[in-house]
Amino acid sequence: MNSRRDRNARAALFDGIEEGGIRASSSYSSHEIDEQENDRAVDGLQDRVNLLKRLSGDVHEEVETHNRMLDRMGNDMDSSRGVLSGTMDKFKMVFETKSSRRMFTLGTSFVVIFLVVYYLIR
Repeated sequence: MNSRRDRNARAALFDGIEEGGIRASSSYSSHEIDEQENDRAVDGLQDRVNLLKRLSGDVHEEVETHNRMLDRMGNDMDSSRGVLSGTMDKFKMVFETKSSRRMFTLGTSFVVIFLVVYYLIR
């Protein structure tokens, strides 16, 4: 069945070619054929444009998502910086007073906090 279809396709392809040259098919003029080819090319280009438009929209959404995530990370880093600076101020205060009792309490509290966090994470 494929060979019959191939023969019909070949016959349609070479219909209009004679030994002395090419004769125009009675049903189509060369202008109509060119116009049909142009229409098919325009349709193909329109499909590609639509695909690129969807892709660029997807890229835009992805960029917006990443920007929001980076903004949240920046805010979290700022709050962490505030907590860390408060802790460093407390360290400075403890070291400036040189009180052994405060130093012992501070060291013990850090060890306890570290162990609690360690066991919570594990």
